[in-house]
Amino acid sequence: MTELRPAAQAFDAIAPSFDARFNEWLSVAAQRRAVRRALMKVLPRGGHVLELGGGTGTDALWLAEHGFTLLLTDASPTMVDLARAKLEPLGSCAEVAPAEEFDEFAVRHCRGGGKLFDGAFSNFAPLNCVEDLAPVARGLARLIKPGGSALLVIFGIVSPGDVLVEMLRGHPGQMFRRFRRGAIQAQLDGRRFPVTYHRARALGRAMRPWFRPVKKAGIGIFVPPSAAEPWISRHQRLLAVLEVLDRIAERPLAVLGDHILYHFERTTAAMP
Repeated sequence: MTELRPAAQAFDAIAPSFDARFNEWLSVAAQRRAVRRALMKVLPRGGHVLELGGGTGTDALWLAEHGFTLLLTDASPTMVDLARAKLEPLGSCAEVAPAEEFDEFAVRHCRGGGKLFDGAFSNFAPLNCVEDLAPVARGLARLIKPGGSALLVIFGIVSPGDVLVEMLRGHPGQMFRRFRRGAIQAQLDGRRFPVTYHRARALGRAMRPWFRPVKKAGIGIFVPPSAAEPWISRHQRLLAVLEVLDRIAERPLAVLGDHILYHFERTTAAMP
């Protein structure tokens, strides 16, 4: 078996406790609701959907319960095992597929007789653990039908909420880390791995000519990042107000999101 990359190792190590640790946080739930609203608006009801970096399958399970058929992919074998246990009873599945090797995964899928997808998505920034987005874009282009959608949620660069939270936590060195170019070191439970804060222009270049940009929306403009937990979960009324403000501002202030959802549409451009 190929040795896991550092990010996959970090998330694989916390996979058994991941749901209990993160799914209870109300700020995460609020941001997740915003993404799900977008998915339901764009993906065809009952469609065949691909997820990149799906982790333990929280979003995939929700979509499967709403009539979609999912193929979840992730770089962490343990997370894929946990997701598979949730999805298989509903007729969906999960496979290990690192985003860095997504083009190769797509070729194997198509050669193996796998059918194309009506759309694909990636939530909560697993693509920020990938420095080179070109294999991801090529893989998506091979796997998504012309006219299908790719909804990719990555970290925003200019997030006032992230700057404020890091300042209040006493981490001045982290306040402006998202402005840095290239890969920087992140940490999860003592395990270090590289993270890249992709610019919109770089993402657009990687996706051309197989995808055209449709729109973008800010996720977590007023709703704070998960670094504000567990404090923000103890203030549910405040969080409810912030969530309403997010819905109002998600398009005009998209650039200020903790995350940004980029909606692309597959063109008819052929693969090279």
